[in-house]
Amino acid sequence: MSEQNDDTAPQIDETDRALLALLAADARRPVADLARRLGLARTTVQARIDRLVARGVIAGFTLRRGAAGRAPIRATVLVTLEPRTQADLLARLRQMPVVDQVHTVSGRVDLLLTLSASSTAELDATLDRIAEARGVRSSESLIHLSTKLDRDG
Repeated sequence: MSEQNDDTAPQIDETDRALLALLAADARRPVADLARRLGLARTTVQARIDRLVARGVIAGFTLRRGAAGRAPIRATVLVTLEPRTQADLLARLRQMPVVDQVHTVSGRVDLLLTLSASSTAELDATLDRIAEARGVRSSESLIHLSTKLDRDG
C-alpha cells in the first residue's frame, strides 16, 4: 500500500505505524513503556502521539470492552430502502439501543447495521422493528457465531 503525498493525507511512517499498533493493543500503556518498545526517547514518543492526535490520525482514546463486557449476541443486518426514506429510518434507528453502527454501502443493499443484544428475544424484537419501519423494502440478518479476527477490539 503506497502512501499518499498530497496535503490532505497525514504522513505516517513505520514508527508511527508501530506506535499505533501498540496503542491499539493497550491505549493506557505508559509513554515510557512505548518509548522503550520503540527504541525512542519518551519525549519523541509523546511528540509523535501529539502530532497524530493533531492531524486526526488518532481520534481519541477509548475503552475497549472485553468479551465479558459485551452483549453476547451480535448481528449484521443488510437493509434495502425505498427511495428517499433513509433520513426517517436513521432517526428511528438512533432510538434503538441495540443498534451499534449504521453504514451506507455500495452494492445490492443500502445500509449495513451492526447490532448487539443481550438475548435472542431482544434481537428478534429489534429485527422486527427494523423490518416494519417505514421505507424498509427488505432486510437480511446475519447472526455472528464467533470472531476469528478483530483488529478494532
